[in-house]
Amino acid sequence: MLKLKIRDDFIKLGQAMKLADLVDSGVEAKLVIQDGQVSVNGEIEYQRGKKLQDGDIFEFDGSQVQIVAQKI
Repeated sequence: MLKLKIRDDFIKLGQAMKLADLVDSGVEAKLVIQDGQVSVNGEIEYQRGKKLQDGDIFEFDGSQVQIVAQKI
């Protein structure tokens, strides 16, 4: 499982997908999310603006990514 470190309190799902190199663009993220291909914490998510926080896990195309808040 990939761990994606963030500096803020949250990151939006579409942005997280791009940072994890699971999609090439925001448009691609939007399309796969709206198509029901992405789950967050085990449930299908249809909003690319869904806020992900420390400990959240999203999955797409067989890849799992966990959000980890980077403590400063």
